[in-house]
Amino acid sequence: MFADMQKIKDIISASIEVKQKLLADEELLTKILQSADLIAGAFSAGNRLYLCGNGGSAADAQHLAAEFTGRFYHDREPLPAEALHVNTSFVTAVSNDYEYREVYQRAVRAHGRAGDVLIGISTSGNSANVVLAQQEAIVRGMRVISLTGASGGKMKDCCDILLNVPHTDTPRIQECHILVGHIICQLVEEKLFFGK
Repeated sequence: MFADMQKIKDIISASIEVKQKLLADEELLTKILQSADLIAGAFSAGNRLYLCGNGGSAADAQHLAAEFTGRFYHDREPLPAEALHVNTSFVTAVSNDYEYREVYQRAVRAHGRAGDVLIGISTSGNSANVVLAQQEAIVRGMRVISLTGASGGKMKDCCDILLNVPHTDTPRIQECHILVGHIICQLVEEKLFFGK
């Protein structure tokens, strides 16, 4: 019982520790603000936001898309954001007929336009399908934000803004990814609808 209780405390402490590192990283905080400005500017210009990832990162992509298209803190007009994996017929068709690594690249080719923004999410930064999507987005004149763990992986070389959470443990990185995503949602909502 005591060992289990201590394990719970250790996990919570580890989560707090990585958030404290995030809080102390002025360069990364500046990049979060730049990301919010980039997304708000894209929405203002009539462009769209796309997000992609795998597993828990796919869940984060869908979660954040819902915050933009639904609401965050305030009742306001919906913003055009979409997680690229939500069409299961498309995902399974591409995975079956081509390769799973091509699934997001083909979605970007189908939907992405110059001025749109793509957020790629991967704790390792090395998810092949996300890397290919980001590379395709750059070719199409889209802006790209990578949300990764400490190293940035291969995604650091194909983005405009790298938001690399300063940790290497997947659950702790994912907890910070949703925190960073929520911060961006709040800042974008305030910039677009409340002039803050």
